[in-house]
Order: sequence, then structure tokens, then C-alpha cells
Amino acid sequence: MNYTYLDHISANPLLAEVKEAMIAAIHKDFCNPSSQHTPGEQAAEALEKARTSVADLINASDPKEVVFTSCGTESVNHAIKGVALANAKKGKHIVTSNIEHNAVIRSLRRLKAMGYTVTSVSVDGFGRVKPEEVADAIKDDTMLVSIMHSNNEVGTLQPVEEIARITKDRGVLFHCDAVDSVGVVPVDVQKIGVDLLSFASNPFYGPTGVAGLYIRRGTHIFPLLDGGIQENNKRAGTANLVGIVGMGVAAEFAKKDMPRRIEHVKRLKEMLLRELPHHIEEYLINGHPQQCLPNLVSISIKYIEGESVVLMLDDEKIAVSTRSACATGSLRSSHVLQSIGRDYADAQGTLIVTFGIENSEEDVRRFLTALKMVVETLRKISPLYKKASTG
Repeated sequence: MNYTYLDHISANPLLAEVKEAMIAAIHKDFCNPSSQHTPGEQAAEALEKARTSVADLINASDPKEVVFTSCGTESVNHAIKGVALANAKKGKHIVTSNIEHNAVIRSLRRLKAMGYTVTSVSVDGFGRVKPEEVADAIKDDTMLVSIMHSNNEVGTLQPVEEIARITKDRGVLFHCDAVDSVGVVPVDVQKIGVDLLSFASNPFYGPTGVAGLYIRRGTHIFPLLDGGIQENNKRAGTANLVGIVGMGVAAEFAKKDMPRRIEHVKRLKEMLLRELPHHIEEYLINGHPQQCLPNLVSISIKYIEGESVVLMLDDEKIAVSTRSACATGSLRSSHVLQSIGRDYADAQGTLIVTFGIENSEEDVRRFLTALKMVVETLRKISPLYKKASTG
């Protein structure tokens, strides 16, 4: 039996066209793009072609506004720390939200140890930030607001355009972590009005180990890595050319195929939500019902533990996750689920199902059948379920 993969928020397979382009680049574009000889110039041309394709995906006005990084985490670190260090004279206050990815949380934690202050605004029961609370949190010494575009655990999309209007009016830079959005849903940096945008290749079927940071022209930011003058003097280090070539091809296909991809995964998501009540009882759906990623479903199943469900589904050759892959192994309850009002027990019983372009309706049916069996098995031995049943 083939494995049913429903964990696309964690990783995605390479598109065949991306793989072919990367293999060709291994043979053809192996030279250093910074070299002055002809093979180096050819490599530089391949690099800039990929940069243009990636810039087109997010509608950057100039490809030079795109800086390639090693991953989404580096992109976030570069944006937050780079802006903080470059703009410290303006102030040392930053505004964020309670449901950010650990890359944001820990970057801010590092800055707090250096004398910066942080205000974290709450979210509603759907996981959405209220723009007016962001406005209220901005002070005279605020120099950056960092709010994610979509949440990787509940899928909720944030009102980033409204937040960007507020930051622009107040003269504050706005960074948006869009790692799980770019290439999955339309993200237009001109429409949003964001100053910095973090994104990665893998969510739109490009290679891991390559990502990007959009930096609007005129934004004052320091590089995190000191060395050469690569990436228009924004990030030192020899380019991961093969990965960047793959990201460029993936960006081209993401832009062209996005409407079809969204329609496909949205149909599977709707099928799952429609059929779920016929298979299990007593669960909660997390995230906003409309303003959300089209491929993600977050389910808090009462009276059982999510990691046990993941392991038992794995035995059935079905892959899902229970929280962000970056937080796997932590015994703490998800800060995202706590922020939207889930208690500890419900938060610990959460599954995250994410669809991809290769999934089918048969995959949904297999998942639901297996989930019913797993939930029934675990509830038979659950003291919480026995207490609720007899209480």
C-alpha cells in the first residue's frame, strides 16, 4: 500500500520540472556566480533569472528587492534582527502577536536580551489579530511590527493590508512572515504594502534549503552575515545556485498553476470537513472558517493525545502532524492553540492535516476510515473519555 502523505505544511516533494532543472544546473551552472570569467557570468545569469521569477511570484517591483537565504528561519532572523540593529537610533520597541512562529519568537527573545522591548498583541478565537490592537501597541519608539501572513498551525490569514496601512501612517516598518503563504495563496507585496516579507521555496514544491527575504527598496537593514558583497550587499556567502535555480522554476509553476492548485486542495478540505462528523464525535475545528489557508485543517479531538494519533496513523501509512515540525518533541502545549482559547487537554489532542497537489479524494477517505479506528481505540483506554462518559 502506498503512503498517504497529508503533512504538506512540513515538507513537499519536488516538482518533476524543478528536479530536472536542478539536475541540469548541477552539470551546467556549477560555477561561482561571483567569478569574473565566462562560466561565472553564465552562473550569474542563471541566478538572476531565478531571482526575477521569484520576484514575479510576489510582485516585487525590482528583482533586487529579493535576497536569497538558506531557509525561512534565516529570512525571519535577517528581517527582524537586521532591521532592529539598523534602526536602533529610532527606537528599540517591536510589536508582534501571540501566535508567531518560533523563528520570530526567538529572534525577539534574543533582541530583548540586548535591551529591546516587545509588545505581543492577542488574537481572537479564530486566531486573527485585530488591527486596532496593533495600532494601540505602537509607541513613539516603535520601529518594527512583525505579524505573520498565515498561521502554520491553524491556517488563519491575518488582516495584513490593514496592518500595513497603520504602520505606514505611523512611520513604522512592517515585516510579514509569509513562509506558509507564498506560492500557496496569492501574496502581492504591492497590494499588501509590506516592507519586508519572509518566504521559502519548499511550500510551493521547490527545494528545501533555499528561501527568500523581500526588502522594499529604501528599507534600512543590516546583513546578518558579514563577508562578501553577494545578494546586492545584503547577505554574504556563495549562493546555493542549484537550489536557487530550482526555486526559480518552482516559482514560475506556482504563479501559473496557483488557481488550479487552490481549487484542488480546497475541494479536498471541504470534503474532509463535510465527512468528518460521520466518522468521529466531539472535536473542534481550529482557525478561521473563511480567512484561512485552503489546504490546512486543524482538528482538536477531545479526550485523546495527538501524538498517539499521529503514531497510530503512521502505522496505517498515513502522515499527518500534531503541531509545527519546528516544535516537535516539546512537551509544552502549543502557544497558538492556547492563544485561541483551547485548554491544555484539547490542545494536546490536535491534528494538522495539510493537502497537496498529488492528494486525491481516496486519500481523504483512507484518512477518515483510519482516524475513526484510531480514535475509538485510544478513547477506550483514555481516562479523560471514561470520566466524561460517566460524568
